[in-house]
Amino acid sequence: MELFLHYSLIPSLFIILVLSFLQRREHRKQRDDTSHLLGNRFGIIIPLDFVGTFSNRWSYGIAFGATANKVMFLFSEGYQPLHIPQWAQAFVLLIGGMEVGLSHFPFFACLSSEFRLVSSILGFSYSLIWFAVTILYIIQCPHGQFLGKYETVMFYWPSLLCLAFLLGRFLHMFVKSLRVHLGWELQMEEKPFLEVHQAEHVKRLLRKARLQETKKSWFQTRVYEWDPCFQFPSRMIGTTVLAFICLYLFIVIEFCMFMYVRDELDVFEGELENYIASMNQTGTLTPVILQVKELMNVSKGVWLVTILPASLTCVSYLFHILACYRKHMKRLWAGNKHFLPLKFHHPSSSKSVVAIARYSGWQIAYILWGYLIIHVVQSLCGLMIMYSLVLPVVHNQGLEMLQGLGIGTLTISIVLGLMILQVWIATSFFLQPKMSTADKQKPLALNNRKAFHNFNYFLFFYNVLLGLGACLSRLLISCILGTWLIARIDRTIMQNGYEGADMGFSAWIGMLYVDHYHTNPVLVSFCNILITGHRERRLQQAIKYWCLNQSAGPRVSARSRTRWLLLQTLVNNPKLVMLRKSRPGHSSREFTQILLMGSES
Repeated sequence: MELFLHYSLIPSLFIILVLSFLQRREHRKQRDDTSHLLGNRFGIIIPLDFVGTFSNRWSYGIAFGATANKVMFLFSEGYQPLHIPQWAQAFVLLIGGMEVGLSHFPFFACLSSEFRLVSSILGFSYSLIWFAVTILYIIQCPHGQFLGKYETVMFYWPSLLCLAFLLGRFLHMFVKSLRVHLGWELQMEEKPFLEVHQAEHVKRLLRKARLQETKKSWFQTRVYEWDPCFQFPSRMIGTTVLAFICLYLFIVIEFCMFMYVRDELDVFEGELENYIASMNQTGTLTPVILQVKELMNVSKGVWLVTILPASLTCVSYLFHILACYRKHMKRLWAGNKHFLPLKFHHPSSSKSVVAIARYSGWQIAYILWGYLIIHVVQSLCGLMIMYSLVLPVVHNQGLEMLQGLGIGTLTISIVLGLMILQVWIATSFFLQPKMSTADKQKPLALNNRKAFHNFNYFLFFYNVLLGLGACLSRLLISCILGTWLIARIDRTIMQNGYEGADMGFSAWIGMLYVDHYHTNPVLVSFCNILITGHRERRLQQAIKYWCLNQSAGPRVSARSRTRWLLLQTLVNNPKLVMLRKSRPGHSSREFTQILLMGSES
């Protein structure tokens, strides 16, 4: 498959050249440039619009899914075509990323090309080649070393499913474009500047708010509410689809490694049993060996059990990130930036442009590494539960376990009770009463100052010891939350004031701003009104000039017509006279007076 990845560049470049030849350039260069010999052919083709594409989203997402195996190949740093020093590894990975992108470029280019008939034929042929080679590879090597039977099928069935979908999509494109070419169907209109959901969003803003809203279901209130006036761009759909498939492949790879490590631990456990048998269970290391065997067995079981909750956590993060994207975009559209840290209210334009290129790849990497870290943390928590609650019961030490658990719970309860008691004493004795019965709490005004100072003095020494536990709890909670939220690129895990050090969160904010500036429905609607009005005015002007050319009466020069319109504007708006630009030879005011005198006469 790696060899075919290199050879697939040949048909890929051929398809790119064909589509580039069909694509016409809008603006020609100067005659002194040799590129004018090409005419207006060989225009630049794009795989997809990463900012403003809302149509054909799932086709692009499935095309991203077809690259999952190659992305995981790069993620594992298995791309080693050359033997180079370690310091140049970044350049090799960059070349590998460019090669993977170039080999899969025809999928996206054929989906987004305007020449539907040719692009559907080329896309179908290229997808069929990849599909046939993948099937051939699975038939030749169906089994593997770690999972045994059908291991290759487990790795490649998502890519096969995506390629099969692309084959059907290109076939549908071919049939539809052929019917249009034969005149059996009308040709579809060009991509609209203003999407339907954007127009509906603006209409909803202009409508009066309803007095009584419809009752929402539990799912809409607690989980997710579908909004018909909002659509996720193709970039978000493609990133989510690719992240799902890469997460599945990563879990399969991790399970293969677990099987390998488990077999090695079984061999090591057999050697330990042979040692114990040779010593007749009387050796000095026998208790230690038994504990090591127990630790290995518990670790294997806990690691296997925590695969499901760790994977479900990352899957829920993917859906939650989509929900946060919609929520954050709507807040930015409404001009609300209070949910962002203060330093991100005016981000750098160049960093934001780079951020939208980084986001998709970083989101997938964060999910994969986040899964591994969450899995490790959950396994450690499982080991703690096993050694603190389960194993004591297995070893007939349940009473001692309950006694220790009760003492620990009582100690923590007393500490928390003393902290709550301090707050109650401060509320009851050291604050002045409410100034109004409508106040929610007492004012921050001291009362019984002498007793308050004695209260502070005697609790000073106790709070030193209490602060030690609070510091350790702060460290523990920060570690747990940091590792639990490591896969959430939409939420920073840094302290307040240090958010800029979180590169993933910075990429998220930059991506939000780029989408906000380029896909804001109000802004796009305003630009659509300007463009539509300009086209209508040009059309009316063309019709008017055509009528003037066809009439037998006297023709009016463009200069006279412009002066007449200028006169009408100045008569209706006298204040504009002071704002006019002066002309060489005489001032604008003199010129205006001449025009006004001419109009009066």
